[in-house]
Amino acid sequence: MTLPAPATDLPDLTGHATSRGVTALHDGIAGPRYADPVDVARHGEYRVRREPGDTCPLYRFAGRVQADPDAEFPAAPGRYHLWSGWFCPWAQRTVIVRALRGLQDVVSLSYVDHARDGRGWAFREETGPDPVNGFTLLRDAYEATEPGFDGHVSVPTLWDRVSGRVVSNTFGDITLDLATAFDPWARGVDTYPAALRPAIDALNERLLVAVNHGVSTAAGSGPQAQAAAELLHTALAELDERLTTSRYLHGEAVTESDVRLWVTLVRFDVTYNADGRLGRRLTDYPNLWAYARDLYQQPAFGDSTDFSTFARLGAAVPDWDAPSGRGPGA
Repeated sequence: MTLPAPATDLPDLTGHATSRGVTALHDGIAGPRYADPVDVARHGEYRVRREPGDTCPLYRFAGRVQADPDAEFPAAPGRYHLWSGWFCPWAQRTVIVRALRGLQDVVSLSYVDHARDGRGWAFREETGPDPVNGFTLLRDAYEATEPGFDGHVSVPTLWDRVSGRVVSNTFGDITLDLATAFDPWARGVDTYPAALRPAIDALNERLLVAVNHGVSTAAGSGPQAQAAAELLHTALAELDERLTTSRYLHGEAVTESDVRLWVTLVRFDVTYNADGRLGRRLTDYPNLWAYARDLYQQPAFGDSTDFSTFARLGAAVPDWDAPSGRGPGA
């Protein structure tokens, strides 16, 4: 697919002039600034720092955008910028929710390059520059927020133009804040409706363990991988059955649960199970496969997907454009 323009034109409240991928005057030179090419020999491999005994990356920032105007990070149009990566399922979730909520003109968006060395994610010509500050490395934003930053430089990252610092790189919180804090400007689907939140939270926890995280463990080897694969396929079979009577996981409207599940499903046959080591493929679950196509054929999902950034070399991409047979008039 052709990558879209890397940023949305929004007012920049920091005073830096910005416009669709072109940054303001930096060091006397107008135009975009990019990082040097990936150079592992010079900068080494990127290493994810973890606390001793903890298998999860160290996410330093966990601020929350709130509807309260007196909050540390109050919701406001044009104030926040989202850095994402086409390759990353956790980052894609935030892009999908932003689109489902109709916040494209409220929260701006741009992408990091798909390759990294020891410096972490960077801004390069293929995916566009940083349109907010002219940073060449995403790490620059973290250092501007916390000098000497030593945690995980990750996408998605949410930036606050007013305070000039990172709000959050905690991916689960970002999607919930996009879903709940911007109601006055939202023009789309409510992906986290109050009445369904207990059910959504409960299912999300199961999806996280059995599917979102479980699929990577299952793709390994040994007893732990075998146990994860059994749990994964049990969950997929139950979801397949659940979708016989419901268009989406919680009824007839897309919710946070659908977003969280789908970003793993779209990668299932071309990334985690590209070599067939997990056994049954997504296409072997008839309801789940039709459901996944139903979502892909909606702009929020399809437009945020670039198979070339996450499919393994030589992996056969299923026909995601085949009619799903689901939804009104199907």
